[in-house]
Amino acid sequence: MEDCFDGSSDDDYYDRVYDDDDGEGEGEDFDGLQEAEDETEISMSCDKAPSCKVIRKETLLAAQKEELQRVMDLLSLKEHHARTLLIHYRWNVYEVFTVFAERGKEWLYSAAGLSVRSSKDINSSAALNTVTCEICFEEVCANESTIMDCGHCFCNNCWTEHFIVKINEGQSRRISCMAHKCYAICDEENIRNLVSARDPYLAEKFDRFLLESYIEDNPRVKWCPSIPHCGNAISVDDEYCEVECACGVQFCFSCSSEAHSPCSCPMWKLWTKKCHDESETVNWITVNTKSCPRCYKPVEKNGGCNLVSCICGQPFCWLCGSATGLNHTWDSIEGHSCGRFKEDEVEKTERAKKLLWRYSHYHNQFKGHTDSLKLEAKLKDKLQEKIIILEARDLKLRDFSWLTNGFNRLFRSRRILSHSYPFAYYMFGGELFKIEMIEKEREIKQNLFEDQQQQLGFNIEQLSMVLEEPFDDYSEEELLARRMKIMALSGVVDNLCKRLYECIENDLLAPLQHETINIAPYRSMGVEKASELA
Repeated sequence: MEDCFDGSSDDDYYDRVYDDDDGEGEGEDFDGLQEAEDETEISMSCDKAPSCKVIRKETLLAAQKEELQRVMDLLSLKEHHARTLLIHYRWNVYEVFTVFAERGKEWLYSAAGLSVRSSKDINSSAALNTVTCEICFEEVCANESTIMDCGHCFCNNCWTEHFIVKINEGQSRRISCMAHKCYAICDEENIRNLVSARDPYLAEKFDRFLLESYIEDNPRVKWCPSIPHCGNAISVDDEYCEVECACGVQFCFSCSSEAHSPCSCPMWKLWTKKCHDESETVNWITVNTKSCPRCYKPVEKNGGCNLVSCICGQPFCWLCGSATGLNHTWDSIEGHSCGRFKEDEVEKTERAKKLLWRYSHYHNQFKGHTDSLKLEAKLKDKLQEKIIILEARDLKLRDFSWLTNGFNRLFRSRRILSHSYPFAYYMFGGELFKIEMIEKEREIKQNLFEDQQQQLGFNIEQLSMVLEEPFDDYSEEELLARRMKIMALSGVVDNLCKRLYECIENDLLAPLQHETINIAPYRSMGVEKASELA
């Protein structure tokens, strides 16, 4: 995708837009500005994104049948046999085809516990008059017994009891044969017929489990995490993406939590836990505790005496934080003189303070931008009111989409910036990548990343400030100037977001080669909205 803005100054941008070689006045300037905006929108809409579909309760069966049909056509199988294969391979049709091509049909079926009886076997088993069940050792008529695809035959009563137990245990997606050391998967048609004769409700539960296996066992399909649950599922082509359900909930498909890119899923999980455990008390800890000089845990003073003891057993002086002995007299503490300055003790104390202040810094930045995001969300209604006022005026300027586009850019980039701070906290803290990066390398990369953060933050604040101006009272000339500035800032912010992601993906994460540390790619138009499944 080509960038509409190359990161040059706003003045340069203004010159490009208002370059009037023909000198034909304001009308030509207006047309040129409209052209620039159109190019911007075309560029923004060219994002490559994973295909994303909403699967509703009514379309779940159709989505499942589409995958089943592909396997049925390739391997000439019945639907229930195809379902057995796909459940085993977690509904990955490509993997089924790959295993079939590389190892053959026999190995493919065996690995999935699938047995397909020939018509000859079916006719020979039907010719029997009576059968002895090897479970209850009762001799029953042939029509009161059932033979599975694996060839094992037991009475219907024993089969039914077996199936009911498995369904109630939640194992109905893959119910194996009762025979000793037989791992073949039972025919779902036989299961359904036998269970429905005893308990129709349980048979419906079995069918529901089979239907929902397309979501539960499929890594490319997940339930929407909305609360209360909207009943929708989302299907994607790429696991590492952020999607928006038809109900409006935006979430990370990989971990089902709120959209948190460019922070990776493991980092976000650690961050949310840390914030839940520490953010509410970090200010109190700073004011009311001091760090133990031995284990660096925060210690609270609960008495008047300045000799305190940590839970680890280390006594220390509350006044200066230095370690002491246990013996305490009226005029001295063993091994301690509070009036003397000691460099090594200061370094130990500073280490604990540094860790605490480091977390405080990143948490305050994260919370500050998150709070701004909540306040700026209210800006949308104000902008709509201003647009209504502007449309009522007799202006040459008729299209005000640049306002909503600017707001959307502000909202998306602010969220990206806020989530970049948890990423930086773990990326450069030595907690996750202590071995992978030496100190000097970490310092260089951190400076590079923070420079980009600072540039992005500066332009976001500029865009926010401009959008909050009372431009509904401006003259048309002032309005055109504000329009151009909002478009320019939107382009610059978009470009800086791209560069931030490129820095994360190419300079920071790629050299580490961590399979578990991945981020959803940047999309100029924001989180992809899932389209309806036909």
